[in-house]
Amino acid sequence: MLIRAIEIGFVLIGVAMMLSFSRLLRGPDIVDRILALDTLSINAIALLVLYGLHTDSNTYFELALLLAILGFVGTVALCKYLLRGDLIE
Repeated sequence: MLIRAIEIGFVLIGVAMMLSFSRLLRGPDIVDRILALDTLSINAIALLVLYGLHTDSNTYFELALLLAILGFVGTVALCKYLLRGDLIE
């Protein structure tokens, strides 16, 4: 039963990633594209966690944590650049 729930989770997260990617390409504003990129990274983290549960491996959880840190730093850097026009003060 857990295997079936993981498979359903793969499908649903895949659909969410496709919708987020389409918003990244079609976003009417730069803020929408930054938000779509952040959502895409969160979906990738969820996909890695699900794959780690599916394979029963701890490596994918560590990779998901690394991707979460990089996604956060990237989102903050893009927002700071959007607000001020410069990353380093």
